[in-house]
Parts: sequence; structure tokens; C-alpha cells
Amino acid sequence: MDYDLIIIGSGPGGYVAAIRASQLKMKVAVVERAELGGICLNWGCIPTKSLLKSAQVFEYLTHSSDYGITITGEVRPDFNAIIARSRGVAEGMSKGIQFLFKKNNITHIKGTGRLAGSNNVEVEDADGSKNNYSAKSIILATGARSKELPNLKQDGKKIIGYREAMTLTKQPGSMVVVGSGAIGSEFANFYQSIGTSVTLVEFLPRIVPVEDEEVSKQLERSFKKMKMKVMTDSIVESVEILKDKCIVTIKTPKGPEIIESDIVLSAVGITTNIEGIGLEKAGVKIEKGKVLVDDFYRTSVAGVYAIGDIVHGPALAHVASAEGIICVEKIAGVAVEPLDYKNIPGCTYTSPEIASCGLTETAAKEAGYDIKVGKFPFTASGKASASGAKDGFVKLIFDATYGELLGAHLIGANVTEMIAEIVVARKLETTAHELMKSVHPHPTMSEAIMEAAAAAYGEVIHL
Repeated sequence: MDYDLIIIGSGPGGYVAAIRASQLKMKVAVVERAELGGICLNWGCIPTKSLLKSAQVFEYLTHSSDYGITITGEVRPDFNAIIARSRGVAEGMSKGIQFLFKKNNITHIKGTGRLAGSNNVEVEDADGSKNNYSAKSIILATGARSKELPNLKQDGKKIIGYREAMTLTKQPGSMVVVGSGAIGSEFANFYQSIGTSVTLVEFLPRIVPVEDEEVSKQLERSFKKMKMKVMTDSIVESVEILKDKCIVTIKTPKGPEIIESDIVLSAVGITTNIEGIGLEKAGVKIEKGKVLVDDFYRTSVAGVYAIGDIVHGPALAHVASAEGIICVEKIAGVAVEPLDYKNIPGCTYTSPEIASCGLTETAAKEAGYDIKVGKFPFTASGKASASGAKDGFVKLIFDATYGELLGAHLIGANVTEMIAEIVVARKLETTAHELMKSVHPHPTMSEAIMEAAAAAYGEVIHL
């Protein structure tokens, strides 16, 4: 065999798996046709956070008087400079992956890879020439792309997806964002913050619909405070381009509404990249657009594995990385446990941020639990008040019988940094009593976790 392991795709699933495999003394190659790091580093997680940081800095400057600082002269966003900074951050991260590949003796095979049998990968490069490589094991980590609706076909100019949304050459005066999941809400937040008039359209009854209902309500209040128009229970029926404008027809509970905008951003989800990678020829089984795998990511074909967005589970970068490590360690014969998909944190980097893990209050009740709920608002947090970031709360859900932490739902400044405490607590089967008796530093936003646990049992101090 040419290699012990070939991985198709270099996103956070593929490149992490490659590095772990190298640490386990495997000879590894990664097939990637675009930039190393995949969508996450180049067109997703990292560059969008750069955009949102620029929006946050602009927000601070426009509200500097709230902090006792006077700025003379006009403060305005330089859209092209914001975009350029975002692209520079992404390029720097991609170069970092190149360095890690060299450090770990990982071969980068540039081109489009596809299965050519259980132990073979065919790679087609940009000029159309093809080469075959063999490996004892192959991991498919090809990720996903922006989903297109039949009535919302993306043209890359007026009706766009997330890639175009972070590389526009001119800031639009107005934008309709279709879909209020993490991608849609983050872009809506960014553009509204820098002065674009945004309308956010959601098919379901509430925005960020996978989150706890109270979190959804809080984010909608925060968005409306920014003067964003939020439309729920609404469907974009059609978009017509007239004189460089998008005429958007939206079906609402009150009847049809027509909105004119410069740009329509489609953020209605993702589609897996499983076409053209040789699955059918190799006999790899697929179900509902996903590759079927077992607990250790083995497909129906011996020696072929799959991880990340193309398999079951949440389509999140940190999930793909965890799956990659488990998969590689299983291949290497290391004793590993299956990933606990019930203890995966989810983060949305809006302002305020959202972070959650475990069951929502509704889901816990539907599962038959007798629950205790503790909630602590950041309006009662000294650190939040000092920071000027009082929107939001921490909500914890416990099993009333044993005190088990069933779920946590946070919305507020920096809560994406706080959720890791919850993940570790749930991993260690920490109870409410242990959380409230663990001393948290003061003043911090994290005190709200201790206070929320105490609130569930009638022992909260600062409410």
C-alpha cells in the first residue's frame, strides 16, 4: 500500500484525523482540491467570527459614550477592509494547517478524490489528469455545502449563499436573510450591525428553532432592539430581479408581503458532498443523504470510513474533529468509546451569543422527567453590568429526583466560552448541588451558572 491511511477532505474532521493518525505512527495522505482546512477555516467558522468581531468593535465605538469615552468625528465601517481582514484571518489559519501537515509528515495530494475500490483512491487534478493511490484504510470527510431551495436558486450575485456573503465587494443597503439557524442569524447580526437594513425570515414559529424557546424569544428581542425586521411563520415564495433589486414575495400568517432588497441570502441549511466520490461504485450504503456508519464510523465497505457532515449527528466542526479522532484511534487499535451525541455543545455567535448543551425544557418534559429549572438573568450580574452586556441569562434544567444536569441554555456575552463548564459537568455526571457548591470567581459571567443552579433549588443569592 502507498499509505496506511488516505483521507478525502481536509476540514476539521479530515485534518484533525490526519494529525492524530500521524501521532499514532501511520503514513498519512490527505486529498484536498481547495484550501487546506476546508469550509470551516476558509468559508465558515473562522472568517465569520472575524466579521462578527469587526461588527462588535463598530458597536463599541458607536456606543463609546456609554463607557465614558468621547469620539470626535465620524465613525463608520469600511466594508472592504472588514472583508479583507476576514479573508486574511482565514488565509492565515489555512497556512497554519500547511505547517501542521509538514510537522506531522502528512502528504497533501491536491485534487478531487473518489473511491476506486475499498483500498484505492483516484485523484483528479485541475488539468484533468488522474492518479491512483492505495491505502489500508480510507476516511471520507467531504463535508457539506449551502443548500438550495427550488424557488430560491442562487445566482451568486443577487441571491447568494454564505460564501458570497463574506466576499461581497460592496455593502448592500438592504438584505433579506432566509433561514434563522446559526448561519442565517450570524450573517443577519453582522450586516444589521454595520448598517445594512436586514429582514430575517424563518419558516418555523420562532428563530434559532433548535434552541430552548426562551433563548429564541431573547434573541428575537435583541434583534428587534437593533431595528432588524424578524418574520416568523413565514415563507419566501419567490424572488424576482428587477432593475438591480430583489423583489421578494413572502407568505406570512397575515397574508403575502412584498419586500424590496439589494441582496437575498439563502441560509436554509446544508447539503452533504456525497456526489461524485465513488460511493455507489464501491458499494457504500447511503440513507437520506448521509453515509451509513457504525459507532466507530465504519461504512458498509471494509476499510472505508466516514466522518463529519456526511454522517449522522450534528453538522458541527467540533463534532467532526471528535469523530475523526475516535475513528483513527479505532483503526489503530486504541481502546475507545463511542461519541456521546447527547453531550455536544452548540454555539451561535450572534450578539448576544447563544450556547447550549443537552435537553431543552420542552424536550425534558416530553422525555418524562420531573424537572427543576433554574434561571439567572445577566441583569443581576455585576460583571455583565460593568461590561455593558446585560442582555440574556443562564437556564439550567435538572432531574428533580437525582439532581442530574439534563440541559443548559445560555444567551449573553461570551457564553460560547462558558458552555465548556457544562459539557465537562455533564461528562462527570455532576449534580446541581455540586455545581452550586463549586466556588466561581467574582466578578465573572460564569457566576451565573452557579446562581442558576442555586435558583433551581431556592438558594439563589443575587435575585
